[in-house]
Amino acid sequence: MRQQPFVMAINEAFKEEMRRDDKVFVIGEDVQSGTFIATAGLVQEFGTDRVMDTPLSEQAIAGAAIGSAMAGYRPVVDLMFADFMWCCADEIFLKAAKWRFIHAGKVNIPVVIFANMGGGVKVGPEHSQTMESVIMHTPGLKLVVPSCSYDAKGLLKTAIRDNNPVVFLYHKLLLGEMGDCPEEEYTIPFGVADIKQKGTDVTVIATAYMVNLALKAAKQLEGKVSVEVIDLRTLEPLDIDTIITSVKKTGRVVIVDEDTLRCGVHSEIAMQIMEKAFDSLDCPIQRIGAANVPIPGGFLEAHVLPQVEDIVAAIGTVTGKKRS
Repeated sequence: MRQQPFVMAINEAFKEEMRRDDKVFVIGEDVQSGTFIATAGLVQEFGTDRVMDTPLSEQAIAGAAIGSAMAGYRPVVDLMFADFMWCCADEIFLKAAKWRFIHAGKVNIPVVIFANMGGGVKVGPEHSQTMESVIMHTPGLKLVVPSCSYDAKGLLKTAIRDNNPVVFLYHKLLLGEMGDCPEEEYTIPFGVADIKQKGTDVTVIATAYMVNLALKAAKQLEGKVSVEVIDLRTLEPLDIDTIITSVKKTGRVVIVDEDTLRCGVHSEIAMQIMEKAFDSLDCPIQRIGAANVPIPGGFLEAHVLPQVEDIVAAIGTVTGKKRS
């Protein structure tokens, strides 16, 4: 199997889906030049009617796309930064998320809201959020958070084909990461988590770039703690069955997500574990997430966002085995 950078796996998914279905188009700010390379080269193959640069108005971009989706097209809205969803919150959270329900399923809204998320590049509080818990809290939106090239391509193709609005968030720090990515046609179903590493002592549940950190933590503890790492891949739908099966085996849980710790994704997952597998827990669940402050720029960022050392410490807390 060939190796492919994360961002080029996304780019390849765009090309394959646009060739497959002429109703698929991309709209956003600077999509023709290829911001973050994700849409690079698309305009040369598909033209300006299907790769549309727009003025700096996220509300207009999202509104035009949602209207097009209702008319039978399959638009992908490139918002660049996930933080900018706030600029078009009315269109995404009050329109796209609700209109299929309001119209009793008679109106499809096959739109993909596509944006990068997360910190690690020190660009400050308005360009470093993850937005996951807000999206997960909104009925009607599906949420994809891939951690590798294979998943990024397969899940984006699934998202584009879905008749519901899908939010596809990719992490900035994953763009250059190399990973397996088949050339042949494939898609990945939503709601199916991936066990990245099997273990018996503790279950570590993670998303997006946090999966990489979890695997690094597991590597540091190799030989002392047997760590099972679960990559959720999608948060809506959530594969709670895979989580519960793992928890019943290990009895210990660490949940890692870059979203803000208070009212974050971790809290929802932890509560579902408590409701469905309380008797299997040998100790309290540990949560790792961003501190409850705006994400700063510069060197202070590392003091707010989760680090490998935080995961190692949490695993040590639940297992009683500290790294020597």
